Amino acid sequence: MSADLTRNQALVMKTLSGAEAPLSAYTILDRLRGDGLRAPLQIYRALDKLTEMGLVHRLESLNAFVACAHPNCHEQELIAFAICEACGKVEEFSDEIVKDRLDGWARSHRFKPAKTTIEIRGNCGSCVAKA
Repeated sequence: MSADLTRNQALVMKTLSGAEAPLSAYTILDRLRGDGLRAPLQIYRALDKLTEMGLVHRLESLNAFVACAHPNCHEQELIAFAICEACGKVEEFSDEIVKDRLDGWARSHRFKPAKTTIEIRGNCGSCVAKA
């Protein structure tokens, strides 16, 4: 963990790093009340900064956050997440073939993407094997 983190950022990062599944800002707040965090704004500010630093990702479809699984992923132009709807596990990955296809589409449509995030929802291999 970076030495540049504030106390609140470090607490939020530790909470997300130890989580089994994505957490909402209010779930993070509930887990950190014992550490003196009381206001949602404290959590949102920490999450905004951690996201900006590339340490945390926001999963749009869940309105929840996960710790970054790949330290250099923020250098990638495309980040994808496989989200298990049964157990909540999230796997982060990047795929060059998908990135190339999306880049080609953007070029042909004269579209300049600022960020590309893909979320795939379904069941992970472990949950499929249990069924």
